[in-house]
Amino acid sequence: MTVSLLSLSHFRSHRALRLEFDGRPVAISGANGAGKTNILEAVSLLSPGRGLRGATSEEFIRRPEAIGWKIAADVSGPGGLHRLETWAEPGGTRQVRLDDKGSTQLALGQVMRVLWLVPAMDRLWLEGAEGRRKFLDRMALSFFPDHAEAALAYEKAMRQRNRLFRDDVSDPHWYSALEARMAETGAIITANRSAVLARIKSAQAGAVSAFPRADLSLSHPEDDKGNLAAALALGRRRDMAAGRALIGPHRADLEAVYSDKGVPVAMCSTGEQKALLISLILANARALAAETGFAPVLLLDEVAAHLDPGRRAALYDEICALGAQALMTGTDASLFDSLGGRAQTLVVAADGNQSGVTQ
Repeated sequence: MTVSLLSLSHFRSHRALRLEFDGRPVAISGANGAGKTNILEAVSLLSPGRGLRGATSEEFIRRPEAIGWKIAADVSGPGGLHRLETWAEPGGTRQVRLDDKGSTQLALGQVMRVLWLVPAMDRLWLEGAEGRRKFLDRMALSFFPDHAEAALAYEKAMRQRNRLFRDDVSDPHWYSALEARMAETGAIITANRSAVLARIKSAQAGAVSAFPRADLSLSHPEDDKGNLAAALALGRRRDMAAGRALIGPHRADLEAVYSDKGVPVAMCSTGEQKALLISLILANARALAAETGFAPVLLLDEVAAHLDPGRRAALYDEICALGAQALMTGTDASLFDSLGGRAQTLVVAADGNQSGVTQ
């Protein structure tokens, strides 16, 4: 999968920007604050969701103009060449157009598969379970475009059930209907997550990589015995006291062990955790390429800064061997020297009002 043309209008620091790509990895260098990550964020919005920084539509608006923003791209993938556009006006919701027809964010998942690694994810194994669930669900979405729809339906039913608790509703029929919906969509979520873990395990086992392997598993704070609807009904009184559901896929956690050492990733060094994250992103990409015949687009923000020269070169070799279009950022162009002619290079410079890009 590749992006051949990317156009930005009043998006973050970019008033107007047009970039053409030839399918090779792209090395983007420039000073902090120049707008490098904003380019990656724009590409991340060609897939469902709020992008690699989880921002709102209002946060994408370039200031001080505040006239709305737009992203347009030509992308190629399993379905051929497509034109994707997404935009929002101040105070409005994000809109999507696919091949000149109004569409939805969920439809983007059928066209583009995008994976990313950003510095904020470096603490993935040290912080709360919510971030790890999001990481796992992004992997699931890359394989199963309907995963987002199931997750949204589950969240909606759970919020409605929580509202019944707050309103002190006692009619069991209302609860039963919502619990059945949570069980139906929760089963899809759990099945997708489990299938992804199996794919990642297989992709890691069959690869020769300079990056360490992590054994992943899915844990739940309480076993629902495979019948979530019954478990929710049984725990209804306890959930009412808590004001929320205490079991279900929204409570799951992703656990990881450094395979060669048998040590939980949370107990590994910062460098080891970074290497393990890179390993998982590469495994996800390899598994997608094996299943679909197309490597996903990779967005790697400041990925090379904390790698030694040998591992940095190994990363670039693996990306090129995969045939993936990877957009990578770094403050120093020399970080990408070992890519040589295998990559396009962009230099981003800000003059205080506008980010300019030299290709």
